[in-house]
Amino acid sequence: MLISMPRRRIAAALASAVLGLGLLTGCGDDVSCGLDQCTVTIARETNASVEVLGVEAKFVSADDSTVTLDVAGEQIQVTKGQQAVDVGGLQVSLSSVTQDAVQIQVSR
Repeated sequence: MLISMPRRRIAAALASAVLGLGLLTGCGDDVSCGLDQCTVTIARETNASVEVLGVEAKFVSADDSTVTLDVAGEQIQVTKGQQAVDVGGLQVSLSSVTQDAVQIQVSR
């Protein structure tokens, strides 16, 4: 029994590492990820998109404080300073809006 106990711990540690790496899949140059949350920067141009946590997010439109995105095939609006929006199993919130880009937080 003493021999199998360390093996279980090693297996559990490996499983956790694989899960963590799986959550990071899809993170690219415009995406900075932690274990279960990503900061995403999307250009303010027609059809700009990025894949994050296995889901595609596309820029649709924006004004000074509200951004419309297509996330996982659903169109949503996120407003700076307001609660995150649930979509496709993710929580999406707006961090900032500039003339050139929008920055959102995406978490599981």
